[in-house]
Amino acid sequence: MRNRNLGRSSGFTLLELLVVIVIIGLLAGYVAPKYFSQVGKSETQVARAQIDALEKALDQYRLENRRYPTAEEGLAAIGPYLRKAVPNDPWGRPYQYRVGTKGDFELFSFGRDGKSGGTGEDADVGLQQEVAVTAGNNGRQ
Repeated sequence: MRNRNLGRSSGFTLLELLVVIVIIGLLAGYVAPKYFSQVGKSETQVARAQIDALEKALDQYRLENRRYPTAEEGLAAIGPYLRKAVPNDPWGRPYQYRVGTKGDFELFSFGRDGKSGGTGEDADVGLQQEVAVTAGNNGRQ
């Protein structure tokens, strides 16, 4: 006598597999956007932390040299004041350093889109530092 269940295997039916795939798809559709929005926020936070560290290195440079680096010297001038090389922003582009005429500077990243302006994760991240310049000291404090 042969076993009648010999032709039936003890696996999952196609319907059961489709239900599981739909459930996994729904969960991924719900979780993925929340996860990726947190990644964008963390990149912005990393950029702010790096800009803060670069600002401190710029201040150390200023204490020793009585001025901030020129535009030509750029951020490369503060290399000795950092533990590692000058980092790129979290999106892989160099930080922007601009020197003003009154002893001020701007240090920023263009954000995720790499363009000036923007909103959300595409917004520029940075700071503008103004230094009080007193008359008669050639821009030095």
